Amino acid sequence: MLLGTWNLENLYRPGGPFGPKDKASYDSKLADLAEVIRALSPDLLGVQEVGDPDALDDLLGVVGGTWHTALSGHPDGRGIRVGVIGKAPLEVVADVDAFPQKLRPVQVDDAGSTVSAPGRGLLAVRSGSVLLAVAHLKSKLLTYPGNRFFPHDEGERARYGAYALYRRAAEAVTLRALADDLLAGDGRARDVVVLGDLNDEVQAATTQILLGPPGSEIGTTGYKLPDQGDKLRLWDVAPLIPADRRYSRVNSGRRELIDHVLLSHRLVHRVTEAGTGVPDEGGVLRLPSVGEDPRDRRDATGSDHAPVWVRVE
Repeated sequence: MLLGTWNLENLYRPGGPFGPKDKASYDSKLADLAEVIRALSPDLLGVQEVGDPDALDDLLGVVGGTWHTALSGHPDGRGIRVGVIGKAPLEVVADVDAFPQKLRPVQVDDAGSTVSAPGRGLLAVRSGSVLLAVAHLKSKLLTYPGNRFFPHDEGERARYGAYALYRRAAEAVTLRALADDLLAGDGRARDVVVLGDLNDEVQAATTQILLGPPGSEIGTTGYKLPDQGDKLRLWDVAPLIPADRRYSRVNSGRRELIDHVLLSHRLVHRVTEAGTGVPDEGGVLRLPSVGEDPRDRRDATGSDHAPVWVRVE
């Protein structure tokens, strides 16, 4: 079974304010995305940045074969949302659009505005024995008042960096609460997957929130030694990805792994392989280097992210 996550980057039909300007660019994007999905051949794939549900249908039509889909009903202001595609039927078990009850709203701008919900819904599905949650947490890309991507000064940059961090942390807490529901007190007995574009790297505080009790990480002496924390932990499979391919995006020339797959105890000890891109691809990932203004890639083909995947026996 191959499980993965992929940010499809602005998957819209052409002609709108965010998608490709013309059908030729759209068709090229679908062809590039479809080639990767066919090569990946996932049993379950969490997807992000689905701006138009019809565009996802178009994409799977180009991929070919029979696919089942589930999409969150809670997109962000641009209409993008998370979803899951799979080879077997999918049952939606949760579509979360609010922070946990005890988590207070967080500040998001200089005016003191607050939010009490993730920017995009967190979706959980069941497929066979697998319970899978997919998320797209707040980006480190900063947007300033007036839809600017560049600050007036460094004080504004620092403040809006903090606002983005507050929001991403709250969303990570919300995702962890959803994971707790899926684990139901014992990940040793449940096949739970939490994945998505977490918009930060393995050691980031927001990513670490998702892991649960500390200890027993992959590569440590405690990994193969059972303890009580195993029933509540999630394991990030990043250490199992070959070091030279341990990245999923290139930001201003810097490689970063910001897309993640986390597994419950029952699944992580059945992993046979993990990677980025597509299996058996080899070589350097073919990723563009992106900058601070996402509008520069409106007509770009493919995606600025690589899939992250894991194979489980």
